[in-house]
Amino acid sequence: MTLPTVSAGTRATRPESKARSYTRLGNLDIYDYYLSILVAASAVLMAPAAPGTLPMLLLFLLGEVGTVVALVAFDDVTGFRDGSDLVNYGPDDPLRKKLRKPLVAGTLTVPEALQFGWLTAVAGGLLWTAAIAVSPHAPMWTVAMIAVTWVFALQYSYGLKLSYRGFQEAFLVALGAVLVLAPHALATGRFSGFLCAQAVLFGMGVLMFGVYSNTNDVDGDRGVGRWTVAALTSVRGNVAFIGALSLGEFLIGAVASATGAAPGWFVLLMLPATALRARQFHLGFRRGETMRARKLGFSVHRTSVALLVLANLLAGSV
Repeated sequence: MTLPTVSAGTRATRPESKARSYTRLGNLDIYDYYLSILVAASAVLMAPAAPGTLPMLLLFLLGEVGTVVALVAFDDVTGFRDGSDLVNYGPDDPLRKKLRKPLVAGTLTVPEALQFGWLTAVAGGLLWTAAIAVSPHAPMWTVAMIAVTWVFALQYSYGLKLSYRGFQEAFLVALGAVLVLAPHALATGRFSGFLCAQAVLFGMGVLMFGVYSNTNDVDGDRGVGRWTVAALTSVRGNVAFIGALSLGEFLIGAVASATGAAPGWFVLLMLPATALRARQFHLGFRRGETMRARKLGFSVHRTSVALLVLANLLAGSV
């Protein structure tokens, strides 16, 4: 397909400050990735915290913000350069606000976006290094996991372009899981099966934003060769994939409860999130309101996080 181009004179539909544009570039109004620190903290703070735990959690959270902001800034640069964002956020899509993409809107230039991305990436790496330095424990597997996550986060849509090579869905789950597992391990020095189940559920919540966006953006992604499941499969195949993911969330909790990795009541506690996920699927694929379903995904994820925190508080009090 032929992608539209943007002339040098393209400007935003209304004036906007640079600070606001950089906030949009980093998606700082979408805080759902950063809720991971609540899940990890709720699992370690019921007992007396070891010295360094609270500073480590704060530094890890700030490093997480820097790293994720860099990831999305580089994603916007690539999406603008290859033209996919011009399709997905163009005038023909009334469900998307062009101002959310400062490069498309013309409120930032590519050099400004790249500079911002690298500055936040370096800040994220330094803050995660500081978190490791002050942590009560620093298992080598955890340090290696954090380092690998930082490196590959910068390759998500830039450099190796992992999200263009068929790794988007797996990467998002892994990223979300690491953001829960790593601070917990730095605080406790151990691996927990219960926290692992929670981490995967958190990562699944992060992924479920993406798969509904990909369903909406399939034409733009196919046009630039971005290999998402939605772009590689048929409509029916994509629906089956998202249905399997939705069921998979429930099964993670069910298996964890059945095997003793989690308390027996854990799967029951998570049922409100399961019900909301089913509603999201119905909205997206029975009623055909994909972007409303994506928006509901944020509520599902936040509900899930609240239930995970409650699960940790309950488990820590028995």
